Amino acid sequence: MFNVATHFVDRHIDDGRGDSIAFHCEDRALTYRQVQELVGRTGNVLRDLGVEMEQRVLMLCLDAPEFIGTFWGAIKIGAVPIPLNTMLRAADYLYFLEDSRARVIVISAPLLAEVGSALGRATYLRHVLVARGHPGPYLSWDDRVANASAALEAAPTSRDDAAFWLYSSGSTGAPKGVVHRHHGMMVCTETYATQVLGMRETDRVFSAAKLFFAYGLGNAGYFPMAVGAESVLYPHRPTPEAAFEVITRHRPTLFFGVPTLYAGMLAVKEAERRFDLSSLRLCVSAGEALPAEIYARWRERFGVEITDGIGTTETLHVFLSNRPGAVRPGSSGLPVPGYEAIIVDDAGLPVAQGEIGNLRVKGDSTMACYWNKHEKTRETLYGHWIQTGDKYYQDRDGYFWYCGRADDMLKVGGIWVSPVEVEAALVGHPAVLEAAVVGQEDSDRLIKPKAFVVLKEVASASPELGDELKRFVKDRIAPYKYPRWVEFVPELPKTATGKIQRFKLRAT
Repeated sequence: MFNVATHFVDRHIDDGRGDSIAFHCEDRALTYRQVQELVGRTGNVLRDLGVEMEQRVLMLCLDAPEFIGTFWGAIKIGAVPIPLNTMLRAADYLYFLEDSRARVIVISAPLLAEVGSALGRATYLRHVLVARGHPGPYLSWDDRVANASAALEAAPTSRDDAAFWLYSSGSTGAPKGVVHRHHGMMVCTETYATQVLGMRETDRVFSAAKLFFAYGLGNAGYFPMAVGAESVLYPHRPTPEAAFEVITRHRPTLFFGVPTLYAGMLAVKEAERRFDLSSLRLCVSAGEALPAEIYARWRERFGVEITDGIGTTETLHVFLSNRPGAVRPGSSGLPVPGYEAIIVDDAGLPVAQGEIGNLRVKGDSTMACYWNKHEKTRETLYGHWIQTGDKYYQDRDGYFWYCGRADDMLKVGGIWVSPVEVEAALVGHPAVLEAAVVGQEDSDRLIKPKAFVVLKEVASASPELGDELKRFVKDRIAPYKYPRWVEFVPELPKTATGKIQRFKLRAT
């Protein structure tokens, strides 16, 4: 028997940490004792509504107390919480409601307007709880939780029971329910959080990446709870200015971002004078490969390094990472302790060193399956290994270098071209803020690279600058890789994790 809520929630009381702060929320701070009480009350509310073991509970929650209470409360009663992306549309939420067959959904009040039209059409939904605001025709999470008992015994689950789901980000198609087990969060904590990041009780964490997806859930959710540290929850959109303001105000020691945000923060004028980043001992990036140019500029301006890594929703968190003090800029680093990684060809055979192939990973945090998608599960899992869908090569020192998604790779003249490499070259130009590269047919119906570019100064867009960028890339990487077309756009389509949705650009 093992219920993971006992480790992350209840253990702190026994360890004498009950009065220590666990979460800094917008209007208050929660101690570890208050977290335990909130979890107990929320679990009892769900149980009183008829939620039983293994049943799903959808969470459309901002980074706020209702997320913490519902996530751990559901797990503690043996139910399965499913955090949802808070930036989608009603049709998306109806899909999640139908696919998961959830009986209950908990919604932060500001999000009710968008999801509202889907609630009445959900086949299996029985109860709607609305938190921190007027519930309208639904139940008030706040009232129910306030009147519930805080005493709650953990359900007799096992380490291999389903603990929670996360829907895949959908960067290459329809979201899939990724089923994670009770022991998965323990594995990620004991490997990446403690052995790579060296996270400890004295840390204070701020993650611009939200709790509703795998990267943010670890960063700001269960990692700090594992070691008794503090986490700063920010329920609003983390713009570059806002991220700087939160860091200056709350003085975290660890900051988790994504490459897009780091690029945006570097574009903020006089940021090093206006904001105080002196509390940071380390910055972390994941979601997409961090260009070496951004790493170098960040370290030069703010004096703190960024450790880049890669993880997937299917593996729960980061499995390849650079190490603090030993960063190889532009690479995804080395395997996290407890994980193995190999690069194979399309037949599943290992490729030669330096050759691009398919990344496979083995680790005990890997998902159990995709919910209700047997064939997709079989296409992804190979015994203990999972095929990530990423193209990589490994250098002579064992470092892994990202070359794009399997379906984003381009073959130009019969040679693989990584869009990431071309994008990194483009970002090195002083006029470029962001870039995305996809394949487009030329007049001979042969695939060539096309670049979509976001400029720092929109007014500087011109055909002459487009030609200059082509020459700029030719001068820095193999000439055949340069973009044959450059299109200036105001922004790039992205998932909530900051991943560029190249499939949308290919459809334009």
